Amino acid sequence: MHAVTLQDVTIRPLLREDLGAVVAIDAESEGVTRRAYFERRLVAALNTPKLHAQFAATDGQGLMGYILARVFTGEFGRIAPALRLEVVGVRRDARGQHVGASLFDALCDYARRHGIAEVRTTAAWNHHGILRWLDVMGFTLAPNHVVDCAVDGGGYARQRDEAPGSAEGEESAHEVNYGAPAGGDFERLARDIADVRAMDPADLGAIVRIDRSITGRDRSDYMQQKLVEAIHGSAIRVSLIARLEDMIVGFVMARVDLGDFGRTDPVAVLDTIGVDAQYAHRGVGHALLSQLFVNLGALRVERVETSVAPGDLALLGFLYDVGFGPSQRLAFVRRLA
Repeated sequence: MHAVTLQDVTIRPLLREDLGAVVAIDAESEGVTRRAYFERRLVAALNTPKLHAQFAATDGQGLMGYILARVFTGEFGRIAPALRLEVVGVRRDARGQHVGASLFDALCDYARRHGIAEVRTTAAWNHHGILRWLDVMGFTLAPNHVVDCAVDGGGYARQRDEAPGSAEGEESAHEVNYGAPAGGDFERLARDIADVRAMDPADLGAIVRIDRSITGRDRSDYMQQKLVEAIHGSAIRVSLIARLEDMIVGFVMARVDLGDFGRTDPVAVLDTIGVDAQYAHRGVGHALLSQLFVNLGALRVERVETSVAPGDLALLGFLYDVGFGPSQRLAFVRRLA
C-alpha cells in the first residue's frame, strides 16, 4: 500500500523504524513499556505480510498513531477470513483529530481489497474508552462466547459447581469428543494417559490429518500458518501435541503475549484444540489442557482465554466442563459492505 495523505495526516504501512515511537505512544497510554510485544508483531508482519495489516499515521512531528491487526481464517473450524484488530494507539497531543478513525478506515480498505468481510476484536467490558471508540467505528456485539479460566498455579481445578445445567456440587453429565468422562486427577491424565510434549514443525502432517478428521476439509495452508505463528509469533511457546500408541492423536495451539487492547498481564490465548476422532473419549483433550496449565503455571501466567462460535456447543461444553467460564471481555465485530 502506498502512503495516503488525509489533510495533514499521512497514512502508510507501519515500518520497522517506527518501533521506538510506537512503544513510546503505547507506554504513555498504558503506563508500562511493551517493547518486546511490538517488536514481535512488527517482525511477524515482515516475515508473513499476508497475515498482518499494520498502518501508521504521521504528521510533521513524526508518528501520530498506529493500528495493528492480523488475518485469521480457521480458528475452531472457521472458514471465512477476518481481521482480528489487536492494538490501536494515538499520540496524546493528536487525540481528538480523528487519527484513530483514519487508521481504521485504512484497515477496512485493506480488508475489502483482500476479500475480507469483517473485523473482529475483544475488549474488557469496563474499558470505557475503547468501548466508546469501537461504538463510533461501527462495531457491534459479536455472537461469540469469550470464556476464560484461571491457571491457578497449574492446578487445573475443575469448577464443578459452575458447569452449565448442573446443580451446586454436581458434575456435568455431558461428554464431548475432546475429553474423557468427568472426574479424575488431571495432572495424572497428562502423565499417564498420553505423552504430551511441545509442538514441532515436523508435526505438521499429523496436525493436518487430525484437523481433517474433525472438519472433513484439508486445511494444510491454514494449519501451517498457525504452526509457524504458534512457534515463532508468541513471547512464550506453549503449543503442544499428544501421542498415543506411537502416533500423534491430538494438539493444542496457544500463545502468550502482552497486547490486545490494554492487556498488561501475560494471558494465554487458546487458538485451537483438536483430537483425532478415532481417539475421542479417551482423555486426550483433558491431558493436553492439563499439561498446558502446568506449563503456564510454571511461567506465572494467570489466565487462559478463548473465543467460541455460538453454534459450537460441543467445544463450549468441553471448555465449561474443564473449568472455563464467562470472561470479563466481550467480543465485537464490524461487518464490511
